[in-house]
Amino acid sequence: MRILAIGAHPDDIELLCAGTLAKFKKRGDKIFMAYLCNGNKGHFEISAPVLAQMRKEEAKNSAKLLEAESLGPVAPDLELYRDKPTMDKVIDIIRKVAPDLIITHSPFDYMCDHTVTSQIVCDASFMATLPNYKTDYPAHTRITPIYFMDTMTGINFQPTEYVDITEFIEIKTKMLLCHISQAKWLKEHDGIDYVEFMKKIASYRGLQCGVPFAEGFQAYPVWGRIKPERLLP
Repeated sequence: MRILAIGAHPDDIELLCAGTLAKFKKRGDKIFMAYLCNGNKGHFEISAPVLAQMRKEEAKNSAKLLEAESLGPVAPDLELYRDKPTMDKVIDIIRKVAPDLIITHSPFDYMCDHTVTSQIVCDASFMATLPNYKTDYPAHTRITPIYFMDTMTGINFQPTEYVDITEFIEIKTKMLLCHISQAKWLKEHDGIDYVEFMKKIASYRGLQCGVPFAEGFQAYPVWGRIKPERLLP
């Protein structure tokens, strides 16, 4: 299978679904990691242009740990809109990858970049199937199943499926720590220890399904997306 994870910022995927991506990778699937915002506003001291380039390299370094392709960005932080230029860029990410499964943010997450990403991905993944909607890549004619990854701290999110990531918690940690610029930012801005925060979420979801660490997901339950088999690993 070809798995496309789309987050708002360069480290969202690592926080919320990297263990599942590692599990997909182990079974032989091809992984693509895309982020729509360039991360240029997530620091007190580093300027926006420098930070955007730094976070692009951090995303590539993380993706390399899964031999994944890193894709994006399409907009600066807090400037992600559902307009035609942005939609076309996301459609082309989807058409280029031709995924069998997409993982993205819940529409009920905590901030606008996350919720707009969710809406854009749901819409663009349908638009990508239309041959008469022209972009740089040809149509991907399959309406791809979508899974929403957890919200930050799990608020307003009840998983419908869980993935046991106990075996992959260390690589999830390594991927997260590739995002060096964010460890200091989150400590100063939110009082959060990056790794401890991630492990608490994974431990909490693990407690719910009887394993040490897990990630939770919700299937996007609309016509054309529902399949009669389990798609998560």
